[in-house]
Amino acid sequence: MEGPKAELQIIKLSEIQSQEVAWLWYPFIPYGKLTIVQGDPGDGKTTFVLNIAAKLSRGEGLDSEMNVQEPLNVIYQSAEDGLADTVKPRLESAGAVCENISVIDERIKSLSMVDERLEEAVIRTKARLLILDPIQAYLGGNMDMNRANEARDMTKKLAALAEKYQCAIVLVGHMNKAVGNKAAYRGMGSIDFFAVARSVLLVGRVEGEANIRAVVQIKNNLAVFGHPKAFELSEEGFHWLGDYKITADEVLGGIVPKANKMEQAKRLLREIAEENNIIQSNEIIRLAEQQGISKRTLENAKKELGIRAKRVNNSWYWELDKIGTK
Repeated sequence: MEGPKAELQIIKLSEIQSQEVAWLWYPFIPYGKLTIVQGDPGDGKTTFVLNIAAKLSRGEGLDSEMNVQEPLNVIYQSAEDGLADTVKPRLESAGAVCENISVIDERIKSLSMVDERLEEAVIRTKARLLILDPIQAYLGGNMDMNRANEARDMTKKLAALAEKYQCAIVLVGHMNKAVGNKAAYRGMGSIDFFAVARSVLLVGRVEGEANIRAVVQIKNNLAVFGHPKAFELSEEGFHWLGDYKITADEVLGGIVPKANKMEQAKRLLREIAEENNIIQSNEIIRLAEQQGISKRTLENAKKELGIRAKRVNNSWYWELDKIGTK
Protein backbone atom coordinates (compact mmCIF):
# COMPACT_ATOMS: atom_id res chain seq x y z
CA MET A 1 0.00 0.00 0.00
CA GLU A 2 1.41 3.38 -1.06
CA GLY A 3 1.91 6.19 1.43
CA PRO A 4 0.34 9.64 1.21
CA LYS A 5 0.93 11.44 -2.05
CA ALA A 6 3.61 14.13 -1.84
CA GLU A 7 2.46 17.66 -2.51
CA LEU A 8 3.98 19.17 -5.65
CA GLN A 9 6.34 22.06 -4.95
CA ILE A 10 8.06 24.03 -7.69
CA ILE A 11 11.31 25.92 -7.16
CA LYS A 12 12.27 28.52 -9.75
CA LEU A 13 16.00 28.82 -10.27
CA SER A 14 15.57 32.60 -10.12
CA GLU A 15 14.85 32.08 -6.42
CA ILE A 16 18.14 30.26 -5.85
CA GLN A 17 21.19 32.32 -4.91
CA SER A 18 24.29 31.08 -6.74
CA GLN A 19 27.32 30.26 -4.62
CA GLU A 20 30.81 28.96 -5.23
CA VAL A 21 32.00 25.60 -3.97
CA ALA A 22 34.14 25.90 -0.84
CA TRP A 23 37.13 23.60 -0.58
CA LEU A 24 38.88 21.94 2.31
CA TRP A 25 41.56 20.78 -0.14
CA TYR A 26 41.32 22.01 -3.72
CA PRO A 27 40.44 20.17 -5.95
CA PHE A 28 40.30 16.95 -3.91
CA ILE A 29 38.02 17.42 -0.88
CA PRO A 30 35.11 19.90 -1.10
CA TYR A 31 33.12 21.20 1.85
CA GLY A 32 29.44 20.27 1.86
CA LYS A 33 29.93 17.23 -0.36
CA LEU A 34 30.91 13.56 -0.23
CA THR A 35 34.40 12.41 -1.10
CA ILE A 36 35.42 8.76 -1.43
CA VAL A 37 38.95 7.52 -0.75
CA GLN A 38 39.29 3.97 -2.03
CA GLY A 39 42.04 1.42 -2.42
CA ASP A 40 43.05 -2.16 -1.76
CA PRO A 41 43.43 -3.32 1.85
CA GLY A 42 46.82 -2.42 3.27
CA ASP A 43 47.65 0.12 0.56
CA GLY A 44 47.62 3.13 2.86
CA LYS A 45 44.22 4.80 2.45
CA THR A 46 43.54 4.84 6.23
CA THR A 47 47.04 6.18 6.89
CA PHE A 48 46.39 8.89 4.30
CA VAL A 49 43.10 10.13 5.82
CA LEU A 50 44.43 9.75 9.36
CA ASN A 51 47.36 12.05 8.56
CA ILE A 52 45.00 14.57 6.96
CA ALA A 53 42.95 14.54 10.19
CA ALA A 54 46.11 15.02 12.25
CA LYS A 55 47.28 17.95 10.14
CA LEU A 56 43.89 19.68 10.28
CA SER A 57 43.68 19.27 14.05
CA ARG A 58 46.87 21.37 14.26
CA GLY A 59 45.62 23.98 11.82
CA GLU A 60 47.96 22.78 9.08
CA GLY A 61 47.57 21.27 5.61
CA LEU A 62 49.39 18.74 3.47
CA ASP A 63 50.14 21.48 0.96
CA SER A 64 49.22 25.08 0.11
CA GLU A 65 45.93 23.99 -1.53
CA MET A 66 44.59 22.65 1.78
CA ASN A 67 42.69 25.70 2.98
CA VAL A 68 43.34 25.80 6.73
CA GLN A 69 43.42 29.05 8.70
CA GLU A 70 43.05 27.55 12.18
CA PRO A 71 42.79 24.13 13.88
CA LEU A 72 39.70 22.26 12.68
CA ASN A 73 37.47 19.84 14.53
CA VAL A 74 37.31 16.37 13.02
CA ILE A 75 35.09 13.32 13.64
CA TYR A 76 37.14 10.24 12.86
CA GLN A 77 34.99 7.11 12.92
CA SER A 78 36.99 3.89 12.52
CA ALA A 79 35.31 0.48 12.77
CA GLU A 80 38.33 -1.71 12.06
CA ASP A 81 40.86 -0.47 14.61
CA GLY A 82 40.80 -0.14 18.40
CA LEU A 83 40.66 3.43 19.69
CA ALA A 84 43.08 2.99 22.59
CA ASP A 85 45.68 0.69 21.06
CA THR A 86 45.63 1.72 17.40
CA VAL A 87 43.71 4.86 16.41
CA LYS A 88 44.94 7.22 19.15
CA PRO A 89 48.59 6.04 19.03
CA ARG A 90 48.62 6.50 15.24
CA LEU A 91 47.12 9.96 15.53
CA GLU A 92 49.60 10.93 18.24
CA SER A 93 52.43 9.60 16.10
CA ALA A 94 51.15 11.84 13.28
CA GLY A 95 51.26 14.83 15.63
CA ALA A 96 47.51 15.24 16.06
CA VAL A 97 45.93 17.51 18.66
CA CYS A 98 43.55 14.86 19.97
CA GLU A 99 41.41 17.48 21.73
CA ASN A 100 40.18 18.45 18.24
CA ILE A 101 39.39 14.90 17.09
CA SER A 102 36.22 13.17 18.29
CA VAL A 103 34.65 9.73 17.98
CA ILE A 104 30.98 8.78 18.33
CA ASP A 105 30.68 6.13 21.04
CA GLU A 106 29.45 2.85 19.48
CA ARG A 107 29.79 0.62 22.53
CA ILE A 108 26.02 0.43 23.10
CA LYS A 109 24.76 0.82 19.55
CA SER A 110 26.64 0.59 16.24
CA LEU A 111 26.57 3.60 13.98
CA SER A 112 25.19 3.72 10.44
CA MET A 113 25.24 6.29 7.65
CA VAL A 114 21.64 7.27 8.34
CA ASP A 115 22.03 7.43 12.12
CA GLU A 116 20.74 10.68 13.64
CA ARG A 117 23.78 10.74 15.91
CA LEU A 118 25.93 11.80 12.94
CA GLU A 119 24.07 15.11 12.65
CA GLU A 120 24.05 15.56 16.42
CA ALA A 121 27.80 14.99 16.55
CA VAL A 122 28.52 17.45 13.73
CA ILE A 123 26.42 20.10 15.52
CA ARG A 124 27.98 19.50 18.95
CA THR A 125 31.61 19.35 17.80
CA LYS A 126 31.30 21.87 14.94
CA ALA A 127 33.25 19.37 12.86
CA ARG A 128 34.43 20.53 9.44
CA LEU A 129 35.48 17.00 8.47
CA LEU A 130 33.71 13.69 9.11
CA ILE A 131 35.48 10.45 8.19
CA LEU A 132 33.77 7.03 8.06
CA ASP A 133 36.31 4.23 7.70
CA PRO A 134 35.37 1.94 6.05
CA ILE A 135 32.08 2.50 4.18
CA GLN A 136 31.11 -1.15 4.59
CA ALA A 137 30.99 -0.90 8.39
CA TYR A 138 28.39 1.89 8.44
CA LEU A 139 25.62 0.45 6.28
CA GLY A 140 23.34 -0.66 9.09
CA GLY A 141 22.27 -4.25 9.62
CA ASN A 142 19.42 -4.34 7.09
CA MET A 143 21.04 -2.42 4.26
CA ASP A 144 22.68 -3.92 1.18
CA MET A 145 25.19 -1.60 -0.48
CA ASN A 146 24.95 -3.65 -3.67
CA ARG A 147 21.29 -2.64 -4.16
CA ALA A 148 21.18 0.66 -6.04
CA ASN A 149 17.98 1.95 -4.39
CA GLU A 150 19.27 1.32 -0.85
CA ALA A 151 22.70 2.77 -1.61
CA ARG A 152 21.08 5.84 -3.16
CA ASP A 153 18.97 6.49 -0.07
CA MET A 154 22.00 6.25 2.22
CA THR A 155 24.20 8.51 0.16
CA LYS A 156 21.43 11.10 -0.38
CA LYS A 157 20.94 11.50 3.38
CA LEU A 158 24.66 11.70 3.98
CA ALA A 159 25.10 14.24 1.17
CA ALA A 160 22.26 16.34 2.64
CA LEU A 161 24.03 16.30 6.01
CA ALA A 162 27.28 17.47 4.42
CA GLU A 163 25.54 20.30 2.56
CA LYS A 164 23.44 21.45 5.54
CA TYR A 165 26.47 22.00 7.79
CA GLN A 166 29.13 22.60 5.07
CA CYS A 167 31.06 19.68 6.49
CA ALA A 168 33.38 17.68 4.26
CA ILE A 169 32.47 13.98 4.52
CA VAL A 170 35.05 11.39 3.51
CA LEU A 171 34.06 7.75 3.03
CA VAL A 172 36.92 5.26 3.00
CA GLY A 173 36.22 2.17 0.89
CA HIS A 174 37.92 -1.10 0.04
CA MET A 175 38.28 -2.10 -3.60
CA ASN A 176 36.82 -5.31 -4.99
CA LYS A 177 38.94 -7.93 -6.72
CA ALA A 178 37.80 -7.28 -10.29
CA VAL A 179 41.32 -6.77 -11.62
CA GLY A 180 41.47 -4.78 -14.85
CA ASN A 181 38.10 -3.06 -14.43
CA LYS A 182 37.77 0.71 -14.47
CA ALA A 183 38.44 2.30 -11.09
CA ALA A 184 34.78 3.34 -10.77
CA TYR A 185 33.64 -0.28 -10.86
CA ARG A 186 36.29 -1.58 -8.47
CA GLY A 187 34.79 0.24 -5.49
CA MET A 188 32.86 -2.05 -3.16
CA GLY A 189 29.11 -2.12 -3.62
CA SER A 190 26.72 -0.20 -5.84
CA ILE A 191 28.05 2.28 -8.39
CA ASP A 192 25.66 4.77 -6.71
CA PHE A 193 28.27 5.45 -4.05
CA PHE A 194 30.64 6.55 -6.80
CA ALA A 195 27.87 8.50 -8.53
CA VAL A 196 26.85 10.57 -5.50
CA ALA A 197 30.41 11.42 -4.45
CA ARG A 198 31.68 14.64 -6.03
CA SER A 199 35.31 13.58 -5.71
CA VAL A 200 36.85 10.10 -5.67
CA LEU A 201 40.50 9.45 -4.81
CA LEU A 202 42.37 6.23 -5.48
CA VAL A 203 45.20 5.29 -3.11
CA GLY A 204 47.53 2.51 -4.22
CA ARG A 205 51.01 1.10 -4.33
CA VAL A 206 53.64 2.17 -6.83
CA GLU A 207 55.24 -0.79 -8.58
CA GLY A 208 58.93 -1.06 -7.79
CA GLU A 209 58.72 1.45 -4.89
CA ALA A 210 57.92 -0.52 -1.75
CA ASN A 211 57.36 2.49 0.51
CA ILE A 212 55.58 4.89 -1.84
CA ARG A 213 51.81 5.20 -2.21
CA ALA A 214 50.13 7.22 -4.96
CA VAL A 215 46.95 9.31 -4.62
CA VAL A 216 45.13 9.74 -7.94
CA GLN A 217 41.83 11.53 -8.46
CA ILE A 218 39.52 9.39 -10.62
CA LYS A 219 36.41 11.55 -10.38
CA ASN A 220 35.78 15.27 -9.98
CA ASN A 221 32.43 16.93 -10.73
CA LEU A 222 33.34 20.33 -9.34
CA ALA A 223 36.70 21.37 -10.80
CA VAL A 224 39.53 20.23 -13.05
CA PHE A 225 41.19 17.00 -11.99
CA GLY A 226 43.94 17.37 -9.44
CA HIS A 227 47.52 16.39 -10.19
CA PRO A 228 48.42 12.93 -8.84
CA LYS A 229 50.17 13.03 -5.46
CA ALA A 230 52.23 10.58 -3.42
CA PHE A 231 53.38 9.91 0.11
CA GLU A 232 56.07 7.69 1.60
CA LEU A 233 55.74 5.25 4.48
CA SER A 234 58.89 4.41 6.42
CA GLU A 235 60.09 3.67 9.93
CA GLU A 236 60.10 7.43 10.51
CA GLY A 237 56.39 7.56 9.62
CA PHE A 238 54.34 9.40 7.00
CA HIS A 239 56.13 11.73 4.58
CA TRP A 240 54.18 13.77 2.02
CA LEU A 241 55.91 13.85 -1.38
CA GLY A 242 53.45 16.03 -3.27
CA ASP A 243 53.11 15.93 -7.08
CA TYR A 244 53.91 12.55 -8.60
CA LYS A 245 53.90 11.33 -12.20
CA ILE A 246 51.53 8.35 -12.34
CA THR A 247 48.06 7.45 -13.66
CA ALA A 248 45.13 5.53 -12.21
CA ASP A 249 45.72 2.73 -14.72
CA GLU A 250 49.29 2.43 -13.52
CA VAL A 251 48.14 2.20 -9.91
CA LEU A 252 45.41 -0.34 -10.69
CA GLY A 253 47.33 -2.42 -13.21
CA GLY A 254 50.76 -2.37 -11.68
CA ILE A 255 52.21 -0.61 -14.75
CA VAL A 256 55.43 1.14 -13.81
CA PRO A 257 55.35 4.81 -14.82
CA LYS A 258 58.09 6.00 -17.16
CA ALA A 259 59.67 8.23 -14.54
CA ASN A 260 60.07 5.25 -12.25
CA LYS A 261 61.31 3.06 -15.12
CA MET A 262 64.20 5.47 -15.48
CA GLU A 263 65.02 5.09 -11.76
CA GLN A 264 64.70 1.32 -12.14
CA ALA A 265 67.16 1.40 -15.07
CA LYS A 266 69.66 3.48 -13.07
CA ARG A 267 69.36 1.11 -10.13
CA LEU A 268 70.04 -1.87 -12.41
CA LEU A 269 73.16 -0.24 -13.85
CA ARG A 270 74.47 0.60 -10.38
CA GLU A 271 73.91 -2.99 -9.24
CA ILE A 272 75.77 -4.36 -12.27
CA ALA A 273 78.60 -1.86 -11.65
CA GLU A 274 79.15 -3.30 -8.16
CA GLU A 275 80.48 -6.53 -9.73
CA ASN A 276 81.59 -5.46 -13.21
CA ASN A 277 83.83 -2.62 -14.39
CA ILE A 278 82.96 -3.36 -17.99
CA ILE A 279 80.18 -5.46 -19.55
CA GLN A 280 78.96 -6.23 -23.05
CA SER A 281 76.09 -3.96 -24.09
CA ASN A 282 73.96 -6.87 -25.37
CA GLU A 283 74.13 -8.48 -21.92
CA ILE A 284 72.93 -5.27 -20.23
CA ILE A 285 70.07 -4.96 -22.72
CA ARG A 286 69.07 -8.57 -22.01
CA LEU A 287 69.06 -8.01 -18.23
CA ALA A 288 67.03 -4.82 -18.64
CA GLU A 289 64.43 -6.54 -20.83
CA GLN A 290 63.93 -9.14 -18.09
CA GLN A 291 62.81 -6.27 -15.82
CA GLY A 292 60.59 -4.67 -18.45
CA ILE A 293 63.02 -1.81 -19.16
CA SER A 294 63.13 -0.71 -22.80
CA LYS A 295 66.36 -0.16 -24.71
CA ARG A 296 65.52 3.52 -25.08
CA THR A 297 65.04 3.99 -21.32
CA LEU A 298 68.29 2.11 -20.71
CA GLU A 299 70.15 4.39 -23.13
CA ASN A 300 68.74 7.46 -21.38
CA ALA A 301 69.84 6.09 -17.99
CA LYS A 302 73.29 5.40 -19.45
CA LYS A 303 73.53 9.02 -20.61
CA GLU A 304 72.40 10.46 -17.25
CA LEU A 305 74.93 8.33 -15.35
CA GLY A 306 77.76 9.34 -17.69
CA ILE A 307 78.50 5.78 -18.85
CA ARG A 308 80.76 5.48 -21.91
CA ALA A 309 80.75 2.71 -24.51
CA LYS A 310 83.77 1.34 -26.34
CA ARG A 311 84.31 -1.25 -29.03
CA VAL A 312 86.47 -4.32 -28.33
CA ASN A 313 86.98 -7.03 -31.00
CA ASN A 314 83.84 -6.08 -32.97
CA SER A 315 81.65 -5.98 -29.81
CA TRP A 316 80.39 -2.98 -27.84
CA TYR A 317 80.96 -2.74 -24.09
CA TRP A 318 79.79 -0.30 -21.44
CA GLU A 319 82.38 1.02 -18.98
CA LEU A 320 80.84 1.05 -15.51
CA ASP A 321 83.89 1.78 -13.34
CA LYS A 322 83.16 5.53 -13.23
CA ILE A 323 79.40 5.34 -13.00
CA GLY A 324 79.15 7.55 -9.92
CA THR A 325 75.97 8.00 -7.97
CA LYS A 326 74.17 10.77 -9.85
